[in-house]
Amino acid sequence: MENKIDFVMIWVDGNDQEWRKEKNHYENKSGDDRNIRFRDWDNLQYWFRAVEEYAPWVNKIHFVTWGHLPQWLDTTNPKINIVNHKDFIPAEYLPTFSSHVIELNLHRIPGLSEQFVYFNDDTFVFNRVSPEYFFVKGLPCDAAIQSPAIKENKFAIGNVVMNNMAIINTYFDKNMQMRADRKKWFNRKYDIKNQLKNYLLKPWNSFTGFYEFHVANSFLKSTFEKIWQLEGETLNEVCLHRFRDLKLDVNQWLMRDWQLASNQFYVRKTNSMQLYTIDKDSDIKKVFNQNVKLICFNDSEELTDEEYELAKKTIIDCFEKKLPRKSAFEK
Repeated sequence: MENKIDFVMIWVDGNDQEWRKEKNHYENKSGDDRNIRFRDWDNLQYWFRAVEEYAPWVNKIHFVTWGHLPQWLDTTNPKINIVNHKDFIPAEYLPTFSSHVIELNLHRIPGLSEQFVYFNDDTFVFNRVSPEYFFVKGLPCDAAIQSPAIKENKFAIGNVVMNNMAIINTYFDKNMQMRADRKKWFNRKYDIKNQLKNYLLKPWNSFTGFYEFHVANSFLKSTFEKIWQLEGETLNEVCLHRFRDLKLDVNQWLMRDWQLASNQFYVRKTNSMQLYTIDKDSDIKKVFNQNVKLICFNDSEELTDEEYELAKKTIIDCFEKKLPRKSAFEK
């Protein structure tokens, strides 16, 4: 490929006693330090198997951790770059227990390509994808779907979305950007429901928010660098929060939203991505029959410990049937 594409994955082992000891030392009850933020579904090996099976063209996988590693991971694989927080996050922000801080500094990872795809550890490549699914002509592939920012409960991320929009609206005139490249906002690759959202929110002169698909996002490293240059003071304040602050933070969606608002993206179909929130009534086996490219298995605080363990086992069993062979990333 002329333009290399890297994958970035951030992971935490919530069972690591040393990590827990450090977390408890800095624990801040005003931040979001719920167990749901850190518990492990024990299915990471299937993420690597999926990458090998469905996206073998990836240039490099930057695996970002506090310092712990899965025992089964073969760190000698030439496609893996093990990245400790200390390797790229400025010392004044460490230690951090906030995914927002880690995300906002991803562009500092040594050797990271200009084009990269960012994954949380609950987001999987679910079927075969080509490089053009993520980038076309040097632009990240995405879908510009507007959505109002709503805070559904005290742990919802509505305030973060509004903080992101405050920055976006400072630099972009919504009506001007939509007129400049109308086909990126009203496109047949968006399903009818999502097209309707853009039409209904068109009368608002400012961006009210974007629909976040909660899947892997395609990024340009230069987008991060530009926003740090323009809004360094804001990002610095966020990065000083050791835990997620759902009132004051911005997050990596700011970078995605910037790419959308600036029309620096290539249109992608919306029906190829799915967010699946796991609850006690989830039909997980049915989900594995779907033909989507990307999927997020989203944790839910409503799950009891017993329901969580049952759901975890079911997901592992389904992945084992879907991807039974060990990958070259496993010992």
